[in-house]
Amino acid sequence: MNIPIENLLRNELSQQDTRRSFLRKGGASIGAVALAALLDPSSLSAQDKKGGGAAKVKVDDWKGVVNPLHFKRKAKRIIHLYMAGGPSHLETFDYKPKLGEMHGKPMPQSYTKGQPIAQLQGKKLNCLGPQHPFKKFGKSGQSICEIFPHIGSVADELCIVRSLRTKAINHDPAHTFMNTGTTISGRPSIGSWLLYGLGSETDNLPGFVVLSSVGKAGQAQPIAARQWHSGFLPSRFQGVEFRSAGDPVLYVGNPKGVSNGRQRDIVSAVQELNRIHDKVVDDPEIKTRISQYEMAFRMQTSVPGLVDIGDEDAKTLEMYGTKGADGSYAANCLLARRMAERGVRFIQVYHRAWDHHGGIKNNVKTTAGEVDKATAALIQDLKQRGLLEDTLVVFGGEFGRTPMAQGNGRDHHIKGYSMFMAGGGIKGGISYGNTDELGYNAAENIFEIHDFHATMLHLLGIDHKKLTVKFQGRDYRLTDVHGNVVKEMLA
Repeated sequence: MNIPIENLLRNELSQQDTRRSFLRKGGASIGAVALAALLDPSSLSAQDKKGGGAAKVKVDDWKGVVNPLHFKRKAKRIIHLYMAGGPSHLETFDYKPKLGEMHGKPMPQSYTKGQPIAQLQGKKLNCLGPQHPFKKFGKSGQSICEIFPHIGSVADELCIVRSLRTKAINHDPAHTFMNTGTTISGRPSIGSWLLYGLGSETDNLPGFVVLSSVGKAGQAQPIAARQWHSGFLPSRFQGVEFRSAGDPVLYVGNPKGVSNGRQRDIVSAVQELNRIHDKVVDDPEIKTRISQYEMAFRMQTSVPGLVDIGDEDAKTLEMYGTKGADGSYAANCLLARRMAERGVRFIQVYHRAWDHHGGIKNNVKTTAGEVDKATAALIQDLKQRGLLEDTLVVFGGEFGRTPMAQGNGRDHHIKGYSMFMAGGGIKGGISYGNTDELGYNAAENIFEIHDFHATMLHLLGIDHKKLTVKFQGRDYRLTDVHGNVVKEMLA
């Protein structure tokens, strides 16, 4: 007598103490077979047409839970240019002539007494004046350090925020706070919230992609993968890290010596087993597994086209300052634009080079040279292609740098620092907020990280108070119980 495989699975489950034990016994072998190879999608389609073997498992497209949108959206996607390491606001966007006058003199205790300080705690605190001159750029007269002439050329597109404030004084928790709205690990990242809320606009690429590059100056602090994790959301919403050089995604291709026919049989069988398993236990992670395999199939053809920049003209390559996928920040900015064109919802571009505890004068100039041209090129390129109006570009790091000297560098600083935004419904050619005359405290129109998240979601048509997920008996959101939309920034 033939017993349906669904019944066999149910019998197996009934004999185990938990579903987990079944997964330990059977899931490992299934996963091992699946990871052995990724199927050419054309082969599977051909098999389906012939009617042989297991049919390709249909994956329902995720449309997002915010449907319809809470507001009319101005942005469809975000490119987050993440300057990892803590760029000094005092050598980028926040000119403080008074600090220059105080150079070498003791920092007034009225600023620092009882305040959180990282490596300078308990040490003699002297002022360190701005290490490079500032100048006015654009019709708007935006004040920007002169080591950023290209960013200065797009000054009229920028909303420069000079009153940002964060809560975590060390790199990893500060990254976590910027990316998840809390210093507690295990919460969903920005991109995961966006995919959960809005879904993706592409079927052939992940909706949330991470790129990274490493600079030549400063300490290149590591970035943990949990910064783009989905937390308590299903793992289908986590970010996918693309490598900056070589194969952008490992194992998205047929192994050498394995025919398409053999691949077809293996993966078709795995997908069918996953489908049956899901029918029995109804586990969202199995649905994630199925969708990821299907995405991998589609990526086999879409990713090579994405990273092959042979269709970019010489003028565009020169504008960005790159010749191809060489692992540089410039190459990643070009890839970010190509991803935006293809419907990727959230693109995060890390440049690990801004941790300037020493030698800040030369190091910040070097790092500025690595990002200046490509950042401006990305904004210009998006604009000329009609994409800037619905693409929000964010440029900034996890915290700023102290007005006090750390030798010839600056320490971590959380009380006031800078970032800028452009496009996607943001008013260009303006600044928002200020720090005090020494650049220590955010003093005017303080812009909290939660405010940034709330404003960003608003531009995408989402009310930050309504995008929630119940977990462990509590409703969670990206902004927790905080955050205000700053409407002065909106176009």
